[in-house]
Amino acid sequence: MSHSSLRLLALAIASILTLSAAAPADAAKKKSQRSASAQSRATPARARPAARPAARPAARPAARRPAPAPLPIKQDNPAKLNRIYDEYWDASMRLNPLQATFQGDARYNDQLPNFLSAASRQQSHDFMVEWLGKVEAVGPTGLQGQDLLSYEIFVRDARVSLAGEQYPTWMLPINQYYNLSSIIAVLGSGAGAQPFRTVKDYENWSRRSLGIPTLFDQAIANMRQGMAAGVVQPRALMEKVLPQLDAVIKPSAEETLFWGPIRNLPADFSEEDKARLTAEYKRMIEYRIIPAYRSLRGFIATEYMAAARTTDGMGALPNGQAWYAHNVATSTTPDRTPAEIHALGEQEVKDLQARITALMKQARIRGSMQKAFTTMRSDRQFTFRDPDALLAQYTSVGQRVQAVVPTLFNEQPKAKLEIKAVEPERAATTSAASYQPGSADGQQPGVLYINTGDLPSRKRWSVTMQYLHEAIPGHHYQLGAQQELTALPRFRRLGGDVAFVEGWGLYAESLGQELGLYSDPYDQLGYLQTTLLRTVRLVADTGLNAAGWSRQQAIDYMVANADIPAADAAAEVERFMALPGQTLAYRVGEIKIRLLRDKAKAELGERFDPREFHHEILKDGSMPLDILEAKVDRWIASKKA
Repeated sequence: MSHSSLRLLALAIASILTLSAAAPADAAKKKSQRSASAQSRATPARARPAARPAARPAARPAARRPAPAPLPIKQDNPAKLNRIYDEYWDASMRLNPLQATFQGDARYNDQLPNFLSAASRQQSHDFMVEWLGKVEAVGPTGLQGQDLLSYEIFVRDARVSLAGEQYPTWMLPINQYYNLSSIIAVLGSGAGAQPFRTVKDYENWSRRSLGIPTLFDQAIANMRQGMAAGVVQPRALMEKVLPQLDAVIKPSAEETLFWGPIRNLPADFSEEDKARLTAEYKRMIEYRIIPAYRSLRGFIATEYMAAARTTDGMGALPNGQAWYAHNVATSTTPDRTPAEIHALGEQEVKDLQARITALMKQARIRGSMQKAFTTMRSDRQFTFRDPDALLAQYTSVGQRVQAVVPTLFNEQPKAKLEIKAVEPERAATTSAASYQPGSADGQQPGVLYINTGDLPSRKRWSVTMQYLHEAIPGHHYQLGAQQELTALPRFRRLGGDVAFVEGWGLYAESLGQELGLYSDPYDQLGYLQTTLLRTVRLVADTGLNAAGWSRQQAIDYMVANADIPAADAAAEVERFMALPGQTLAYRVGEIKIRLLRDKAKAELGERFDPREFHHEILKDGSMPLDILEAKVDRWIASKKA
């Protein structure tokens, strides 16, 4: 599975579980660590992370009296904290077996606790109070470099998480994008993180499935509480859920997705085990799993749909404006409010439209912007004759990038990069290009996977942009650097921040202009149009969820300003409804990195070297944007000294 898919799956887990013990897998991955402490219960969502305290100057000695001995620096604090982080990670995996599975930790693959229950939420809260208390008891004294960053990230995430406990996300466990029933279906089908390689693997899923009816019943109970409190999903979203459930519910086990593991029983299983597991899975599916799905579907169709709201944005929910502001601060940075992001997006849209107009004039591309984009989508000159030609184009672009990238980067990962076609069986569900990190020791290369399926949709003008984003200097450089930081605590090494990871990917795309790689005007036009689409999301998401826009207003804005089909715009807007604020992370992350570069260049003048700046951004791995900014500020100060 590509790192992009894993990131989205991690977001799904974070949005459904509302637990918090672990940072999600993949790179890409947005943190779902949600720590909390009794002391910080009142910490607002926009609070900045705890700063490293300044040392006090030594007191001047009194006459004929020796100066007091300085307080000892706690040199063992980094080691203490790293032990705590390590113990915390193992404890968090025990508390959250499903999260452990997505991390590739197979120790708890047979467990599925009722993580939607009030008791489980309290247990998770108490767990994080305990572990954050341990971290804060040690404190930041004597911490530098990665140790300071680990402390800041842990505490920052704890405070943001605690601020989110006041919002009843648990009342909204189901929507058409990411929902509990879909996650269970993916796991049980054999197409997800749940392994089905050994007899024990098969027995693990059978035991784990014992928890499905209880969990689904709890989801129904939570949604009933939401109905009473006025915290319900928009009807437009729930109408899409019923067909998803219908696709899972079948008359017999053999017709369901859950039969996949039996259909693909390993050949080396004994005949006795094959017969036993086949019978066991038939009973499990028909008498345990499918009845739970039918119960959930019946509740949604007969009770919940009638109570679903006709409003669209999150602002219509009780305390919805504050809830959305918290979402935005969590997925982007506490530095910007929804209103500020809305205004930023509007200005960026105008700037991009002006750049597109100027480029078309310079390149003598006639007609309107809309006409140019239509041509780029439909003209055969932008398509490839066969899969080999598509792969060859990526290889050619890679050679061009390698020739010029040293002007902006002085380091690269140990792992080399290979370009491969996506396997045919994955083509229908995989993006146009995706990246799989290599090994930390460089023995296994990173892989840029190119989807050669649906060839007419793969456009020449998109290749350079996608290579820069997914490969070099995008995810291959960023994830490759993080992969090599083997001394990092696992909550950092196995996690990541979406705004940082995807913000870096978009920033890498923007470097194509500086590197002279968008020499073909249509390559540059494709980059600008794609950036425009990502930017109108800033306006439409915040407009819908904070400014009181309707679903149709948001659709109309996207169609008018990004020239995308109305159906595509509707799908985008429904994503904003299902995951308010989530799409903001990408562009806000890119803009923050660009602003930090501008700040460093302005303050350092001739001493500014973009290669050193890029090294500083990447060398410590992924982190929240506010902590990244503080880190860069320290770097700028050190360069001035």
